[in-house]
Amino acid sequence: MSELITDHAGRDPGQLEKIHGRTNTPASVLPVRVALLTTFIAPYSLPIFRALSKLVTELHIFVSTEMEDNRDWDVYSGDLNLQVQKTVTTVRYIKHPLGFSSKYYRHLSYDTIPHLLRCKPDVVISAELGLRTIQSCLFRALRPQTGFVCWADLSEHTERGIGLSKRMLRQILLRYSDATLVNGESGARYVMGLGADGERIVRMPYVLDMKDLSTIPLLRDASTSRRLLYVGQLIERKGVHLLLEAVARRRRLHPNEQCELWIAGDGPTRKQLELSAEANSLNVRFMGSVPYSELRSVYAAAGILIFPTLCDTWGLVVNEALAAGLPVLGSDLSQAVVELIVEERNGWKFRPDRAGEFDAVLERALGTPVGVLDKMRETARSSVRALTPEYAAGRIVTAVTLAHDVAKTRIRHRWPELS
Repeated sequence: MSELITDHAGRDPGQLEKIHGRTNTPASVLPVRVALLTTFIAPYSLPIFRALSKLVTELHIFVSTEMEDNRDWDVYSGDLNLQVQKTVTTVRYIKHPLGFSSKYYRHLSYDTIPHLLRCKPDVVISAELGLRTIQSCLFRALRPQTGFVCWADLSEHTERGIGLSKRMLRQILLRYSDATLVNGESGARYVMGLGADGERIVRMPYVLDMKDLSTIPLLRDASTSRRLLYVGQLIERKGVHLLLEAVARRRRLHPNEQCELWIAGDGPTRKQLELSAEANSLNVRFMGSVPYSELRSVYAAAGILIFPTLCDTWGLVVNEALAAGLPVLGSDLSQAVVELIVEERNGWKFRPDRAGEFDAVLERALGTPVGVLDKMRETARSSVRALTPEYAAGRIVTAVTLAHDVAKTRIRHRWPELS
């Protein structure tokens, strides 16, 4: 995926097909029954799963929960073949080597094998490398004609500090997977380091339906061209506290400059952030949680997205901002920034935990002439034009086809009389 994205800003979207093969809707449906196991259905996943359901004979989706309670998204109810599994959920806090703590939900869905025995899929796709994937691997052992795809939503950075036992479990699961889905090159390097076959790793970046965002006018007036926008949860992991510290340092150096920051999102650190902004007399607007249907107007009123995350497997707000025509000032601790941002063409990259680097990149971004920013807006939009739900569904079909072919080969070798 690295060649595709890190060099494709402004390129013809047809390059996607030249590099990775055609992923448009095929002339005929792939005659394969697919079971997809994941945690819940996020709004941005719906268009992908709907597109996927049109590319295979059957798509059965099994989720651990209707929605996690720290999300303000609507619970999905619609046209997909969806079942909620029997699940025990626990909450834990994990300390990352960079020093922040994150709240994680562990969903132990314990009825995966019975569900799979009933629907008899040709290929199983299991997200994350936990209990549901262990059960999917066991099902593959019980029914070797079934292809098995591990969907590894991770990166080398997000997995820093994991224990030996978890690493050994992942090595076993990836060794037995027939294909592996990852978000980007960092994820690919990580799973290859654990034994995944590099020839059967499929890169599928996070995508979303960008039709509405892509209609936002690209030109900004002088009052908004350099307005900074943050979109996301207000939690320690997202690095918003480091953003306010950087803006405060800049204010001390440039007391007469107006550095305006809008923050669209909510979370447990909001009060602390508001106090910090007030104490440093910063021009910050806290907008609270903004419904997805209203985000278009927020992006249209901003000039530059700033994404100071300390750890993200992807970072879908980067896609959103680029589609809306916003250059992105983004943390290279997220795969979206590493994969999508080309320095000073559609944004800037930096390490948010390094104050000097943060200050320097903020200086470059806010010092960019308006005419250059306008050109960067055009490049930003063109750089994600091809990253559609249909493209992502095609990448999943590529993994499904690989796994299905491996399973058929396995059966031919074991029982040649059945082939």
